[in-house]
Amino acid sequence: MSLETLQVLWFGLIAVLFIGYFVLEGFDYGVGMLLPFLGKNEREKRALLTTLGPVWDGNEVWLLTAGGAMFAAFPTWYATLFSGFYLPLLLILVALIMRGVSFEYRSKRSSLKWRRNFDIMIVVGSFLPALLWGVAFGNLVRGVAVEANGEGGWIYTGGFFDLLNPYSLIGGLTTLTLFLTHGAVFVALKTGSPLRERAQQLAVKLGLVAAVLAVVFLLWSQLAYADKMWTWVPVLLAAVFWLAGIAANFKGREGWAFIFNSVTLASAVAALFGMLYPYV
Repeated sequence: MSLETLQVLWFGLIAVLFIGYFVLEGFDYGVGMLLPFLGKNEREKRALLTTLGPVWDGNEVWLLTAGGAMFAAFPTWYATLFSGFYLPLLLILVALIMRGVSFEYRSKRSSLKWRRNFDIMIVVGSFLPALLWGVAFGNLVRGVAVEANGEGGWIYTGGFFDLLNPYSLIGGLTTLTLFLTHGAVFVALKTGSPLRERAQQLAVKLGLVAAVLAVVFLLWSQLAYADKMWTWVPVLLAAVFWLAGIAANFKGREGWAFIFNSVTLASAVAALFGMLYPYV
């Protein structure tokens, strides 16, 4: 097997791992961010967290595996990414630690203040990754300022605020609203009244906002930064399946809505990786 074939296979594997991460951890982040908005009392908040109990830690394994695969197959990409995006990735790591600690320790005491503090940590720990992953992928597609370090690698020469450009911020808001909608649909799928109805209504509203942002972000990506015609296919699939998901949720078919949303996220990530190939 040639080196080029191996590179394509590993790149495809990393894309699949990030697709799994966005689809599975996406609803996880969404439920965490919606905790104080859907949970009107302690019983409902416990019901929301119970939906995540069996899956939240397993969902994060996709990210760990993707990072390991990137380090093994493309060490220069890995080194440049983790040095250039050091602060955003550090914030994501801290947020994931906050979420994990909160899930484990929230129920250790019955104090209202104790649980409220951990609820805040869950919301913040879900919000930051949901926003920053979109910002990070936006910058990868857009391109960042790097220069050779003289040792066969590359060094990011910009600053943190260079990453907060309009295009990447739209990307962050897109992933944020997509995950919120995905989480609301998951809650509607896994809970009963009155949480189900509340989540279903919220998912329709969030889904429409996400649709507008996603159209702007993906069209901007395709028209400004893509040089391949085939990446239009996953972009159009993402649009069609997202609208189908909104319609299914509106009709109370949460199972189909969750599937359609998952296909949308998978298609969007596939489109972004298509735009990145073979440059990274």
